[in-house]
Amino acid sequence: MLRSVGVAARFRLPLLAGLVITLACGPGSSPATTEDRADLIPEPAIPWDPEHYVAYRADESVTIDGELSEPAWRAAEWTSLFVDIEGSLRPEPRFSTRAKMLWDSAYFYVAAEMEEPHVWSTLTDRDAVIYHDNDFEVFVDPNGDTHEYYELEINALGTEWDLFLVKPYRDGGPALNAWDIRGLLTAVSVDGTLNDPSDLDVGWSVEIAIPWDVLAEAAHRDAPPAHGDQWRVNFSRVEWRAEIVNGRYEKAEEPEDNWVWSPQGLIAMHYPEMWGIVQFSTATVGSGTEVFLPRLEDEARWLLRQVYYKEHAWFHLYGVFTDDARALGLPDSPFDLRISATGAVFEARLLVNEREMRISRDGRVW
Repeated sequence: MLRSVGVAARFRLPLLAGLVITLACGPGSSPATTEDRADLIPEPAIPWDPEHYVAYRADESVTIDGELSEPAWRAAEWTSLFVDIEGSLRPEPRFSTRAKMLWDSAYFYVAAEMEEPHVWSTLTDRDAVIYHDNDFEVFVDPNGDTHEYYELEINALGTEWDLFLVKPYRDGGPALNAWDIRGLLTAVSVDGTLNDPSDLDVGWSVEIAIPWDVLAEAAHRDAPPAHGDQWRVNFSRVEWRAEIVNGRYEKAEEPEDNWVWSPQGLIAMHYPEMWGIVQFSTATVGSGTEVFLPRLEDEARWLLRQVYYKEHAWFHLYGVFTDDARALGLPDSPFDLRISATGAVFEARLLVNEREMRISRDGRVW
């Protein structure tokens, strides 16, 4: 149901070339000025269908050595194989990537296994821009509001880059690069020989333990999670093509591949609404299987996100936001959606499970 109320009316995010916006023109609408065009927010070009995973509790300590040899890791399920960041719009990755998750009272554990015939890495300074090498990346948004989330990148040398995003770059950021994950544990294991082009390697694996007390700082919810809690999480693998020149690896001068667990539908990891959903279970890993339970509130969040995309597209064209839901071309929905706008500001809200949910210009859902 659509209703309108109120006054009438890696960072690596290239704008999509040739983007076409098809919005009905309201009475008296006029094109926006050049200054307004920065408000265009590209929409993902694939349906919203996030991957999901049930993370079980580890009943014994996990040694962070990159080997994934403990019984708890062997009992944990792999995620689906990673796909291109744009999803079905692009070919399948050349090499396989998959991940696992566990948790206990102290840490959220992540492990990944990456097929790679030539394992190379160059960056050794902490908080360097690690995706200039091949890397593995972790993104965590505890409460799913798309603001205040965590990012960690690591290369095959074990060099780390951790940062905290107050907001996505599209909403003004900033990214706090000086922020560190206190007590972070990481390790890398190479099945082959690092930086040696004279042979073929099998690949490399990474093991990560993120302390809950750090994740709790901006979680706005229980950390560690309660049984059944769901967090938004995604993983990315950046893969550059390399050439062998005079017995050394040299990065080819062509765009990198971005392979992810839950596809984004565009070349941008900082769209947290497209990340996967991890459901936490207090059951011991390997003791049984629990069903992932989709939530109606996530469907509601996605409808609010469509309002956000289309309001910014409208503002890009006309220099104002609108309270006319039908002019925005929103899909029919079972939710009682209401939009208010005052030219430079909008707010959309709906009721789900007796809870009012909202989104506004800066993209936060609350």
